[in-house]
Amino acid sequence: MSHDQSEQLTIGIDLGDRVSHYCVIDAQGVVVEEGRLRTLRESVRQWAQSFAGARMVIEAGTHSAWMSRLLGELGHEVVVGDAREIASLRRTNKNDRRDAERLARYGRIDPALLAPIAHRSEELQLDLAVIKVRERLVLARAMMINTVKGLMKSFGFPPPAGCADVFAKRCPEVLEERLLSIVQPLLEQIAALTEKIKVSDGSVEEIAEQRYPETRLMQSIFGVGPLTALCFRLTVAEPGRFKRSRDAGCFVGLRPKQFQSGDRDPQLGISKVGSKYLRNLLVQYAHHVLGPFGKDSALRRWGLRLAERGGKNARKRAITAVARKLAVLMHRVWITQRIYEPFPKPIAV
Repeated sequence: MSHDQSEQLTIGIDLGDRVSHYCVIDAQGVVVEEGRLRTLRESVRQWAQSFAGARMVIEAGTHSAWMSRLLGELGHEVVVGDAREIASLRRTNKNDRRDAERLARYGRIDPALLAPIAHRSEELQLDLAVIKVRERLVLARAMMINTVKGLMKSFGFPPPAGCADVFAKRCPEVLEERLLSIVQPLLEQIAALTEKIKVSDGSVEEIAEQRYPETRLMQSIFGVGPLTALCFRLTVAEPGRFKRSRDAGCFVGLRPKQFQSGDRDPQLGISKVGSKYLRNLLVQYAHHVLGPFGKDSALRRWGLRLAERGGKNARKRAITAVARKLAVLMHRVWITQRIYEPFPKPIAV
């Protein structure tokens, strides 16, 4: 169906895995068309070509990245709303048709209400997929290792010492033959996953070295390796997305939540927004910095002072603070193109 393009159309699309619902409204807010389309590239392409220069409003999700790129290539203005903000606006009477209309109406009135986000490029998304695959391999191996450890303990056999990389090799040394024959299929899978993880580690190092040289500066921070540096680089995508480096800590969900009202301002936990995996990597780094093998630095001393303030949650708060500070430091060395200094010199006044 062709449409008169003399006025701006706003189209809300509620994305589904198989079928997506859409609602078209004109400049006066009148619904001029509603319908469904298959969530496939060619179906979306054919449907979107019947419009020209429309404002397309979608919600961030599994299909929003490729959908926004495709609609943008076809000349449409694309608004990708933050799913959390949309959830706060969508409180009752939820269904796919109504959601598509709501997206269209919010997009027509003021797209800022949807807290629009910008998806990373397809190249960055593909590189980030390498990290996500590695994450799943590690989780699968950890699940199998924990299963074997549980069985060993239930029969009175202590798990072998060492890291996960050598677990499958050392288990036969401490297990009796009958139990070993039972867990052998798991040990074989653990060994295979260990090799695949090593291959993934090589891919991460190669991608970081060849495509993102700025990760070298991030790795000048003691304890930051190619995985953490590359994950931060790909997740943030653009160094200029933050007005201040301190905003990087908020971006990864390490800022305390706020619920201030009048004289009431309770102390809450962190927001936990953004990439959970990147946040976990930063927290792992913080544990290392404040642990017995952490290298002396201004960051370590600052974190230890926080941990010594007392209280049962003092160390937990210090871990969170150091992880948040790391995000700030990584962004800082990225935008300044300067190697990290463990003990920065004071600025002369």
